[in-house]
Amino acid sequence: MDLIHTLFDAQLTIGDQHLLWREIVGNGFGLASALGGMRRKVWAWPVGIVGNLLLLTVFLGAVFATPNPVNLLGQAGRQVMFVIVSVYGWVQWRRTRQRLDGADADADSHGVAVVPRWASWRQRVFLVVALVGGTALLTPVFRALESYEPVWADAWIFMGSLLATYGMAKGWVEFWLIWVAVDVVGVPLLLSAGYYASAFMYVFYGAFTLVGFFVWWRVRRRATADEEAAAAVA
Repeated sequence: MDLIHTLFDAQLTIGDQHLLWREIVGNGFGLASALGGMRRKVWAWPVGIVGNLLLLTVFLGAVFATPNPVNLLGQAGRQVMFVIVSVYGWVQWRRTRQRLDGADADADSHGVAVVPRWASWRQRVFLVVALVGGTALLTPVFRALESYEPVWADAWIFMGSLLATYGMAKGWVEFWLIWVAVDVVGVPLLLSAGYYASAFMYVFYGAFTLVGFFVWWRVRRRATADEEAAAAVA
């Protein structure tokens, strides 16, 4: 038990700042999951779940008596949400990969778990309304639970993360842009709350998600060209 407690409370000290290794490692798993998502690999989901469980203990700082006694309920709650939605995404991508592998896929698509596609305009409206409306509904709830101010930012991050993860499971190219919106709000919130490792990772994620968006965009454009060529031949 002493070894477990030692590992659980292990910190990296930089100047006068103390960072939990759980926060660093958890974000590392998150980055690996994002990389797997960009490459459309099934393993992105279970890797992400490991990171979510680690970060859950970090963002409930007051509960787990970590050096940062601040509870970010939206951040903590989204880790639980991530696990639930990730199980759904994991199942969906496994089914899609099995279908693609069994359809004599070409060398470029073989082994991937999803074929990116654009969301319909109706689905895009749903994403925007859900993001804004969900933030408005959750803000007073998180405030009543004494989450860290500004509470609306915590609610925004929670809703954006939910919708982005759902969009990833569906294979919508637009899910990357939702992550950008999450990162823009998340960086200043995490810095003000003292979660410096996570704030740094959010900056990195912001650039990474833009790259992921253009990668999926090119894949979608190539798939569309292939579909049009096949239709012309038929």
